[in-house]
Amino acid sequence: MYRNVASRLKALNKGHGGNRAAARFSSSSAVVKKPSSSGGLFSWLTGERSTTLPPLDFPLPGVTLPPALPDFVEPGQTKITTLPNGARIASETSTNPAASIGLYVDCGSIYETPISLGATHVLERMAFKSTVNRSHLRIVREVEAIGGNVTAVASREQMGYTYDALKTYVPEMVELLIDCVRNPVFLNWEVNEQLQKVKTEIEEISNNPQGLLMEAIHTAGYSGALANPLLAPGSALNRLNSTILEEFLAENYTAPRMVLVASGVEHEELLSIAEPLLSDLPKVPRSEEPKSVYVGGDFRCHADTERTHVALAFEVPGGWRKEKEAMTLTVLQMLMGGGGSFSAGGPGKGMYSRLYLNVLNEYQQVQSFSAFNSIYNDTGIFGIHATMGSDFVSKAADLAARELLAVATPGQVDQAQLDRAKVTTKSAVLMNLESRAVASEDMGRQILTYGERKPVGHFLKAVDEVTLKDITSLAQKIISTPLTMASWGNVINVPSYESVSSKFHAK
Repeated sequence: MYRNVASRLKALNKGHGGNRAAARFSSSSAVVKKPSSSGGLFSWLTGERSTTLPPLDFPLPGVTLPPALPDFVEPGQTKITTLPNGARIASETSTNPAASIGLYVDCGSIYETPISLGATHVLERMAFKSTVNRSHLRIVREVEAIGGNVTAVASREQMGYTYDALKTYVPEMVELLIDCVRNPVFLNWEVNEQLQKVKTEIEEISNNPQGLLMEAIHTAGYSGALANPLLAPGSALNRLNSTILEEFLAENYTAPRMVLVASGVEHEELLSIAEPLLSDLPKVPRSEEPKSVYVGGDFRCHADTERTHVALAFEVPGGWRKEKEAMTLTVLQMLMGGGGSFSAGGPGKGMYSRLYLNVLNEYQQVQSFSAFNSIYNDTGIFGIHATMGSDFVSKAADLAARELLAVATPGQVDQAQLDRAKVTTKSAVLMNLESRAVASEDMGRQILTYGERKPVGHFLKAVDEVTLKDITSLAQKIISTPLTMASWGNVINVPSYESVSSKFHAK
């Protein structure tokens, strides 16, 4: 590279010969034939005006500019068709060359019984295994042949199966996806293999203390369906088998509780492919959603570790079906924020949430401190998770209580903090929805919860309407519910449940 530059400089410095060299190396047909009046290559390097190229403020001859994009492009509308048996098919178009197709089922761990406890977790692992029509090997080969990607996700209220690939393969995607969800055969050797993998996964749960705490919070905080563990307990794995999984599937995977969604597919095309594959599902009355009652409580798990993890949580009454409260809670979580004590951009750089400013930047003993929430159809959990050394546990619990009480006190949150949290919330929503997989999931989960998909503008408007009074009022309502407390690690120094609870309910 350096040799080429040197040889060109020498050629350009040889007077008349330099013009021929410049012409030879020119790649533009629009070069003006008028010889340069000054400077040559060095004037170009130093930014001086050169007459060897046309000025940039005039159109180049023979170049046609494409039409400008409109100021506003209307997003694709979600279209929904309900089949006679109750199954729903929904889609929205997009310019993306790929499509994301998902089959979502209103079924999760809340529907488990004492006999089927842990079935949801195992079903997640059994996704895309052998069916009546295909072996597991054939499923893998078919997905690989079109460069696709399949995933399955289990939650407490819903199951999701997704398939991503190019739009040209939509018929193959829909057929394989529905076959895998509707027609699994649960071969004994495949089930036993996945049960062993789940056992190994549970044994390694100590590597994810935060996930363990979330399970503990649900177990201690709720009585009823939401107390069912999302992670299959060890005792259940010794009982689960192919027969129990088949019965659980037959009872819960019914037409009225299914919705097939697609992002990037014309609705009529999707309907013509999917309707014959779903219309023969039996039409059965939808079963009543299992009930859960929030009670609060304490859960402690001792482990010989240097770090201690503690979570304080409260109920969010209403859940997603109380839309205003749910959106206010989302803004409240952004406002409180938090995270780890280390930032790749520097200590706390650009992080303005309350928990960063008031806790992580002030107390070096705290390794992580963040607000979290888990919202369900009719209820939810909101709180603070903290990680620190065992000698700082009591102080960290006090800090968590202090911050929760502060947002429930009028005047403690200013308008600048709220505006920043609202902008951050809207930014997160819009950026996530740029992903076709997220857009597909959003369609499926909204239709299962609301019976429709509300436009994104509806939620952005709800965020804009959140006021300081809304934040204070919701925070007061949350901390007035019973406390749920969970801890993992060296829990000897964790303060008692009664002492922490009294900080919130003292009159």
